[in-house]
Amino acid sequence: MHPSSARLRQGVDRVLFLGPATLLLFAFFVLPVVVDIAIAFTDMSRNLKVSGFTTEHFQRMFGGDSRLASVMLVTLFYVLGTLSIFNVTYGLLLALMTTALPDRMGAFFRAIWFLPRMSPSVVYALLWSWVVAPTDYGLLNQAVGLFGIPPLDPKSSTPMLVVILSNGFIGASFGMIIFTSAIRSIPQHLFHAARADGAGGLAIVRHITLPAIRWQLSFVTIYQALALLVSFEYIWLITNGGPFFDTTVYALYVYRRAFENGQYAYGAALSLGLVVAGTIVSLVLWRFFDMKALLQRPRIEVT
Repeated sequence: MHPSSARLRQGVDRVLFLGPATLLLFAFFVLPVVVDIAIAFTDMSRNLKVSGFTTEHFQRMFGGDSRLASVMLVTLFYVLGTLSIFNVTYGLLLALMTTALPDRMGAFFRAIWFLPRMSPSVVYALLWSWVVAPTDYGLLNQAVGLFGIPPLDPKSSTPMLVVILSNGFIGASFGMIIFTSAIRSIPQHLFHAARADGAGGLAIVRHITLPAIRWQLSFVTIYQALALLVSFEYIWLITNGGPFFDTTVYALYVYRRAFENGQYAYGAALSLGLVVAGTIVSLVLWRFFDMKALLQRPRIEVT
């Protein structure tokens, strides 16, 4: 084939294979950010009317919104708590325990833990609302009532704990599936050799399992950190960001400002802050976990 024809064919192939993905990326990721930037510099409100351009929303973000600092602190606590305790650590623990069981029993327990993710968000939130209901008919109060403990109201006394638990239990299932697949892909002869050398269970996990699933741990940490940063549906359904603003994370704050208060332009400006924060978090974690090494070409080529 002539070199020019080969280059043309290669270009056509790239357009056919990458064109649809590029269009979708532009339509659903790039274009919304551009529109958001444009709205953030207007005075758009509930009536969707734009009468002028202004920078007052950004001035309000950096000095005029007294609630924003506490919201950012709540978001940081929520993301770090849910990510470190449940989405990574507990997900890894579930994967280790279920892969140590016989195949059918392990699959059964994984299916049980995966049920909340398969159920509608409203159903899952209603179940948690029943669990922490402050009445005698709440599941938690029925349990503690057996020991003579008076009814508890976790949504008022420890609302952040309720938020972290409700999001953590459903988030751990994602890590569990990823880690289980990674653990099962480890060559079994490594485990047999370690046991033959007298290694115990903890030593095998530390020196074989964890190093072998390093990239999966990095991916889950980055992915779940970004997901938690922009998620708020379970918080909104269970606590509605309350009491007061005690469980109002940044993403929920943006939603309430824009769609409940009708401050669309200010909500757009706040959401730009979320885009910047997500970009910074992803770049920092990408560098921290050295994810670039994962994308390098293999040093050994198999033909």
